[in-house]
Amino acid sequence: LQEMKRVNRDFQAEASQMVNSGRYEQREDFAVVMQPFFRNTFVPLDSVSGPDLSFFSTDCFHFSERGYAEMAVALWNNMLEPVGEKQSYNNFTHDRSKLKCPTLEKPFLFTVRNSGFGNAAPVSVKTEPSVPYWAVIVAAVAGVLAGSLLVWAVSARRAKRYQHETGTAMNLKSTSLLLWCNEESSIKKKC
Repeated sequence: LQEMKRVNRDFQAEASQMVNSGRYEQREDFAVVMQPFFRNTFVPLDSVSGPDLSFFSTDCFHFSERGYAEMAVALWNNMLEPVGEKQSYNNFTHDRSKLKCPTLEKPFLFTVRNSGFGNAAPVSVKTEPSVPYWAVIVAAVAGVLAGSLLVWAVSARRAKRYQHETGTAMNLKSTSLLLWCNEESSIKKKC
């Protein structure tokens, strides 16, 4: 259980770091917002201070229909709370009156931008490229030439080594053949 809690906390920290990196704040039509309703949630207790199993399925790990309903209400309420004021726990009660609705003043889901954080209007600054376009072309051509030269050098060296090895083997075979012929001829002379 402790290992599972640690993995969950690490995942939450990494997800939070990714969301808060500013990577998703550049567009007006898309946003990523952490919904922390489940961050500090405790298992609901029954009347005898034991875990209320009516929120869990028979495997005691997944939520039951009631548990999923509570999670859905908590998520919906979190999305209707401004960033920085979001509830980080879930109050497990079977009370539908806790379901929030958008107001006439703010009829939207809250993001970093409409919560008053970050840039209200991203400033688009046109900058010149740091490298001229022709430098990229020259670097690409030089890379292809250098790669071709390297492949050619390695291939030539391997071919030379192969030729040297096979030439040496041929010389050894012909030398042994000559020795054998010489031995044969000397045997015939003795006879």
